[in-house]
Amino acid sequence: MKRIIFLLSLVALFANSLSVYARGQEDSDLVQFKKEFREYKHRFLSKQLELTKDQEMPFFDVYDRMEDETAKITNETRDFEKKLMEAEEVSDLEYDTATDALFELKIKEGEIEKSYLEKLRTILTKKQLFLLKSAERKFNRELMLHQQRTANRAKKN
Repeated sequence: MKRIIFLLSLVALFANSLSVYARGQEDSDLVQFKKEFREYKHRFLSKQLELTKDQEMPFFDVYDRMEDETAKITNETRDFEKKLMEAEEVSDLEYDTATDALFELKIKEGEIEKSYLEKLRTILTKKQLFLLKSAERKFNRELMLHQQRTANRAKKN
């Protein structure tokens, strides 16, 4: 349960960071930001997992497809949640449906990740595959610490 709350918080933090950054910027700037963010994550994961040059391209091709799929369902769920939050009147049935969708999101994300497991097994060593989730958590922690440091600097100014 803590992991679900942590991941939901991280997704919300990342989405908020993107929206703050994108405010007043051109679409091309947002595209560039996403590209740079993905490249940074690639470098981080590559280092953490000690990927060989031969592993990098096939791994990130698969990993990025998996991330794109999970991002798509996350965005769809978040859009549904946002519409509900902005609605003037919401029925208990609508709240129930939205709640189910929010909790189902993690199940769907897990199913997507599991569906890519066999592909990842053909690219990564057993140790690298085992360390993947830990490396993702380290990346997310680093992202949150960066966000916190940025917020603290903004408060001081």
